[in-house]
Amino acid sequence: MAIKDLPDTEYVLAGSAACPGCPATIGLRIVLKALGKNTVMIVPACCTAVIESVYPNTSFDIPVMNIAFEAAAAGASGVEAGLRMQGKKDTTVFAWAGDGGTYDIGIQALSGAIERQTNFIYICYNNQIYSNTGIQRSGATPLGAWTTTTVGGKTEVRKEMGDIIRAHHLPYAAQACISYPEDLYNKVKKAKSIKGPKYIEILAPCPPGWHFPMEKTVDMGVLAIETGAWALYEFENEKMIFNGKSKLLLEKKIEPKPVEEWIKYQGRFRHLFKPTRDEKTLKAIQDNTDIIWERYRKCYL
Repeated sequence: MAIKDLPDTEYVLAGSAACPGCPATIGLRIVLKALGKNTVMIVPACCTAVIESVYPNTSFDIPVMNIAFEAAAAGASGVEAGLRMQGKKDTTVFAWAGDGGTYDIGIQALSGAIERQTNFIYICYNNQIYSNTGIQRSGATPLGAWTTTTVGGKTEVRKEMGDIIRAHHLPYAAQACISYPEDLYNKVKKAKSIKGPKYIEILAPCPPGWHFPMEKTVDMGVLAIETGAWALYEFENEKMIFNGKSKLLLEKKIEPKPVEEWIKYQGRFRHLFKPTRDEKTLKAIQDNTDIIWERYRKCYL
């Protein structure tokens, strides 16, 4: 699927309340092109709850249920059960939540829905912060990053949500990035064709939250992949397959760029370079990335 061949139909309409360069809007446009009109979306508290515009208007041309922060997967489970009882088995139910509502506040409901084998798609658009409520630290925030609740830089590494999800032995899970629309589209199409719980996580570089120019959103995603700060993969029937440049990095057919090449363009890491370089933290960030990739190679090569 080349990008020029993506469906022309748009389900994210003009007039949304998204920030310029918003990665969530980019990702949602691609996701809905893959899912189509016969779709119900469940949205907890997150940026998207604002992006969709103020009631009674909406920027989304599909049915949407807004629900409490912790309840995206629980709400999707209820919608799926209700549609099934009505015999509407062709309608796709998917939850669309940020990392705060996935890694932290919503993890209990998500784990339960997957364990019950709920037939739905759960998509986390991961901007690595609680962006909608003022750029607070989440479990997805990387080591060293500034947020309003980690003003000196986060002192813990990010949670490996992919590992937690795969431990549920679900039929399909994947990681994607808004900078690779064809890859994201194909993964969503595949998830739609599989029965049972499916999980897709999309890296969503956030201009105001990460402090970079809004026209650099796609570039930040590309650098995340090229440095190994994020990986593109699919997990299907207990088998792990890496995609694109992530596959080449895994097999050591290409060398990753230093992670510093990704973080140096983000204002949230500015304190690691000025007034003096924080070599200890910069090394720790690179070391943590290297450890993740060595674990990938040990487990999946």
